[in-house]
Amino acid sequence: MGKPVKHVFVCTQSRPPEHPRGSCEAKGAKAVLQEFMQQFEQRQLWGRFAVTGSGCLGTCGTGVSVLVYPEGVMYGGVTAGDVAAIVTEHLLENQPVERLKVPEVIWG
Repeated sequence: MGKPVKHVFVCTQSRPPEHPRGSCEAKGAKAVLQEFMQQFEQRQLWGRFAVTGSGCLGTCGTGVSVLVYPEGVMYGGVTAGDVAAIVTEHLLENQPVERLKVPEVIWG
């Protein structure tokens, strides 16, 4: 496999329900990661792009957090229903999905 053009990281951090930072896993991270994998499979994107489940990305209050490199674009509040837009607009058309980007004050 060659170097991917873009790499997507999906936070799958799990914490106890009472933890003050929250947990992307509790907000649906598994479904988001699974949807990325399904989109990659359906659109035959493996090799060109990569997707990886990750630990905490640092923006816990905005979870589910998704980070796309090499641009360093952080998305927050991502649901499985948002994945197709990220794949189409950001990965394929090189246009970040503005409505999902976390505020600059959180991720600048």
